[in-house]
Amino acid sequence: MSKKKIKTPYKVRNKYREIFCTTLNKVFQYTTSKYWDRTMAQFVDGEQKYTYSSFGEKCNMLSTRMSRFGISAGDKVAILSQNMPNWTLAFFAATAFGRVAIPILPDSSENEVTNILNHSESKVIFISKRLRYKLSQECIDKLTLVVDIETLEFIKKNKEDFQCNGWIKDPQPDDLATILYTSGTTGKAKGVMLSHRNICHNLVASFKAQPCFKNDRFLSILPMAHAYEMCVSSLYSMYVGACCYYISKPPTPSILLPALKKVKPTIMLAVPLIIEKVYNNSVVPTIQKSRVLTWMEQHTPRILYWMIGKRLLKTFGGKLRFFGVGGSKIDTKVEEFLIKCGFPYAVGYGLTETAPLVCNVIVTKKKRLGSIGVASYKVDIRLDNVDPQTGEGEIVCRGDNVMLGYYKDPERTMKVLDEDGWFRTSDVATVDKDGYYYIKGRLNNTILGPSGENIYPEEIEMVINNIDGVEESLVMEQNGELVALVKFEDNVLNWNQNSEDQLFEKIESLKTSVIEFVNKAVNKSSKIKKVEAMKTPFEKTATQKIRRFLYKKDGTDGEETTENEETDKKE
Repeated sequence: MSKKKIKTPYKVRNKYREIFCTTLNKVFQYTTSKYWDRTMAQFVDGEQKYTYSSFGEKCNMLSTRMSRFGISAGDKVAILSQNMPNWTLAFFAATAFGRVAIPILPDSSENEVTNILNHSESKVIFISKRLRYKLSQECIDKLTLVVDIETLEFIKKNKEDFQCNGWIKDPQPDDLATILYTSGTTGKAKGVMLSHRNICHNLVASFKAQPCFKNDRFLSILPMAHAYEMCVSSLYSMYVGACCYYISKPPTPSILLPALKKVKPTIMLAVPLIIEKVYNNSVVPTIQKSRVLTWMEQHTPRILYWMIGKRLLKTFGGKLRFFGVGGSKIDTKVEEFLIKCGFPYAVGYGLTETAPLVCNVIVTKKKRLGSIGVASYKVDIRLDNVDPQTGEGEIVCRGDNVMLGYYKDPERTMKVLDEDGWFRTSDVATVDKDGYYYIKGRLNNTILGPSGENIYPEEIEMVINNIDGVEESLVMEQNGELVALVKFEDNVLNWNQNSEDQLFEKIESLKTSVIEFVNKAVNKSSKIKKVEAMKTPFEKTATQKIRRFLYKKDGTDGEETTENEETDKKE
């Protein structure tokens, strides 16, 4: 007589999952044995593909090869590549055996790559063919191993290093796992040191915020070297035994749409810019051009937005149940649209320094427009230096998610991290009676008004960006006045085809209309005095936030913010 299989209760399984998640080695050992026959990661077109079992075998082999060349626990292993299954392979070949991974953002310049490799004292780099030109000969000479991440073949190795004297160890929770270098929105990069405990806490917190399971399909489109995509997508998918799909080319619409149709993802992360473009370039024009849809928006909006929601969901593959919006603050107008459509999005807040989750909103709960949610699992949050009139204060947090510190930079570390473990985010927010937080802006970006009031340029920029024909904007202070740098859409302001006189007249007309529109919508202290038209798009970070320091007229860059600090509305 066959024995009846007894199912372990969900809560017991979840508790066990949390218990084993203490180091990346434990995660690696557990998932590669429990889900051994399931597909773990693959390209959408199938060129690179691993089951959990084959992934584990390849990691062990790769770790052994590095050990033979003297690469031991504690040594730094850099990764410079676009997204692919082998990125995760290189990461675990380092971290699961006590080494330290140094992910580098693909859009880093050659100079930034050189600085990161030198500062981190990396001995190995896994690099893709597409980005090999960013690796200088000076760096190659210093490195022990240079590995082609696509084929895993050695590009550079020295016979004299082949002494088989490298050693590995089972890392402990507080051991250093990775250093994430941030190009920052205002200047010099910082090396954020994340421990195994930091990353594993984030995996558990992600599960608490949005439970995922082995049958889920993740689609990765953001840079894996960014804490948001690395922890909440690539590593989280492995944590739950799911499959993560990667696109071998940049995710332009012509590449992304067929991938969505083929994969039919259930879980996906994106920056606000993606969904904002869908709304501004597709949804709004379609409604405006149709008499029927315009009539429906005025008389039967619920039916209209139900129809749009169904269509939007189908565009993303039809099976999506979680669309995490992160990296920067989402336009409240677009968020309101997503709520009306019933689209399964969720926002949150985090920083590279917090691995990254600090706050989150759960998809199934009622959204609060403009909120980044409540404190994530086992994260303590408070507001410091609260203004009694506005209720605004700096977000300060503490928990197992908070970094070890900035690499080789104790002075900077002490500025943001106190001896009790409280981390100062530099983000200004308010909180309602139910514990939902609302980001107002960044301390470093805050402009002091003539009467001592705080002016948050992000709020003015949101008003400007809602003007038809505006692509993006940046507000700053110049000589005591608020100035808006505005990039108009190409079809609105054609720099090449208009004559000089026509172009001048068009620019002046657009500037006047922006000033009039904004100054009617904002309070007295936030009124802008001048508009400058930008010919080219603003330079941005990996999460599409404008590098503000580049546009300051006085050349100062202030205290730097990290890659996803501004308002990493994520999860």
